Amino acid sequence: MKLIYSHFCCFVFFNTAVQSATKLPNIVFLLADDQATISMGCYGNKDALTPNLDGLSARGVTFDNHYDTTAICMASRASILTGKYEYAHGCNFLKGGLGNKDFNNSYPLLLRRAGYLTAFAGKFGVSLEGRDLPATEFDSWGGGPGQTSYATAKNPSMKAYEDEFPHSTLSYGAFGRDFINTATKSRKPFCLSISFKAPHMPDTPDSRFNGVYEGKVFKRPANFGREYSGHLSQQSKQGRQWERWSGWKYSSDYDGVMRKYHQLVYGIDRAVGMIMKALEENGVAENTVVIYTSDNGFLCGAHGYGSKVLPYEESVRVPMIIHDPRHASAGRKLRSPALTGNIDIAPTILAFAGLRSPADVQGQSLLPLLDNPGGEIHQQLSLMNCWGPMAAQSFAVVTTKWKYVYWYYGGGEMIPTEELFNMQKDKLELSNAAKDSAQGLALKNMRRRYDRAVGDLKEKAVNKHRVYTKLFDRELPWKEKAGIIKKG
Repeated sequence: MKLIYSHFCCFVFFNTAVQSATKLPNIVFLLADDQATISMGCYGNKDALTPNLDGLSARGVTFDNHYDTTAICMASRASILTGKYEYAHGCNFLKGGLGNKDFNNSYPLLLRRAGYLTAFAGKFGVSLEGRDLPATEFDSWGGGPGQTSYATAKNPSMKAYEDEFPHSTLSYGAFGRDFINTATKSRKPFCLSISFKAPHMPDTPDSRFNGVYEGKVFKRPANFGREYSGHLSQQSKQGRQWERWSGWKYSSDYDGVMRKYHQLVYGIDRAVGMIMKALEENGVAENTVVIYTSDNGFLCGAHGYGSKVLPYEESVRVPMIIHDPRHASAGRKLRSPALTGNIDIAPTILAFAGLRSPADVQGQSLLPLLDNPGGEIHQQLSLMNCWGPMAAQSFAVVTTKWKYVYWYYGGGEMIPTEELFNMQKDKLELSNAAKDSAQGLALKNMRRRYDRAVGDLKEKAVNKHRVYTKLFDRELPWKEKAGIIKKG
């Protein structure tokens, strides 16, 4: 009898160990809106007070070359949900909403069908074809349409938090805290997705943090100001990004604007702290993966531009941190120089949950980079802007060594223009190497890479984006493209 009992105990111990080893992690995905890397201490800005985000960076892997393949919120968020480039999902402010098939294959819905409890709060930011906001597609919902509001009281799904947290940023931290408190009582893994409005304009930070940056003078980036825009294309100066240099007062009140911007990010940092504390207090921190990033960056006066959209570094390169406490990378302050993109987020989340990505996903899981941060998953990524004035739309490719931008528009006094930037020696993009005869070989190579990317666009573009198969083709003359635009 003792022998049988001993064997039974061994079986129970072995079975428990196997279950523990294969236990699915909880996942927390945190998304800022318009957050540039210059707003965080862990990305080298000593002026930034971001202790919780810096702590997350120290415990996880921080990615130094993470790009939003479309630097505007709706299209970028659709790419985050689906793992697909904009031309493959077709969603942006001008072209329309995300299709049902793509949304049904988005990471939150796939996780829920696989048994995860799911929650969403904040700015959903993606229109859906033929349906309203997807509140019923989540187990807990605190989301809102459009840009949402910084006033919690004006966000109907978050009104329960308006008294304690009148500014929406901390209300989302409270939502996350409460969902974690509830979800951990179930036996299911959970996925919490929070999409902060901050630090998106209008710059109205939480007044409780008014003293954090009071009187602060910020160090200006070395490419700040219009004296560093002469080598950039005329096409890039046709959209609202050019006007916002003065309209948003970067030219006249840089410190005042940046105080508000950093104060908004400080609010996010505090909300992240609330969520991390809830994970600890509920005993699930050691089995919860936390991912932090932004839907796009912000130019903040670089080269004399404001806002985002353009393919320049401050606009397209954003923070990206992954902390997996179960992994050997945890606590080692690791950084990865690998080329990564927003199309990698969905396949990464699905991989953490032990799920395969849909066959048409274009991104890659970032899990191999946790094992080897110095590794590589992409040789190149495409960067595109298919929004705003036609003259300011562009297509580009980036590698860890070079970035090539093609401005196809040739109307008026403009001609189609190439830009080439050395990503290892000129991250501030102070020199257009396309005009340097010594870089002829690099230019030739990047043109090939660009043409390869346009080939993929031609193969996979949905109907709403088929026009770009011709507009972004370097071999087609401007006269033919002008006719296409005229026809509408």
